[in-house]
Amino acid sequence: NVVVILERTPLTEDLVDDIMSPATDYSIEMKNDIYTSLRLFPKVSAGALKSTVIHPATEKHINKYKQHAVFCVRETASDYNNITLPYITSSSFSLQWLYNLLAKKAEVDRIVYEDDDQVNGFMLVPDLKWDCKQTSNLYLCAVIHRRDIKSIRDLRGEHVQLLENIRDKGKQAIREKYQFNVHKLRIYFHYQPSYYHLHVHFANVSYNSPSCTLGKAHAIDDVIDNLKMDSDYYSKCSLTYILKENDPLLEKFKEAGRCFD
Repeated sequence: NVVVILERTPLTEDLVDDIMSPATDYSIEMKNDIYTSLRLFPKVSAGALKSTVIHPATEKHINKYKQHAVFCVRETASDYNNITLPYITSSSFSLQWLYNLLAKKAEVDRIVYEDDDQVNGFMLVPDLKWDCKQTSNLYLCAVIHRRDIKSIRDLRGEHVQLLENIRDKGKQAIREKYQFNVHKLRIYFHYQPSYYHLHVHFANVSYNSPSCTLGKAHAIDDVIDNLKMDSDYYSKCSLTYILKENDPLLEKFKEAGRCFD
């Protein structure tokens, strides 16, 4: 089995003049006062397609990328310990690809920055969703070296130094590498994450990714502040997130008596 993900890359400014030239065919879909909606058929290529291939793909990969109905889940601390954590322990994806990256056995040419400290260090690499061609959709991930933190649920007050190190050195590296204004960065965690090894997302705040929405993203500064107020905050709080109807974790919640009808 194989999963192929096709995405349009953002339009670059140099294509706009060609696309909006008189040679472009068009049809009017709607016109109302000052607003007009057009369908354009440019004679030139309107940008490349980016493809990500997962092969061989497991059933988990295939289910992850299929379209399904979604549900909001409110996970209490008890839910995490009794439902989510056992599921993670028994069912998470293989992390061998990640360990290859951290050991520099793969993707070495993609490393933007590394702090090799094994307690508070991390590796910064472009996310696969970013083609590195322009900063309008800039997207990188910082992956920690240590292997004992699966997600924000495992974070405690003692990890504040780790998080501040990632935030500060990650911003500095992006500023120097891409001459990017770091005040335009959105820096956050996902919960639930796509893989259970703590990592931090760095994205252009103007890049409208579905993964930045309510029920998915947690700003790193908010996480740091919560841990400073209460060292055990993430072991005690309730968290809301979204799961697809075919997600095995949602099935675990149903088996525990939760109703999503």
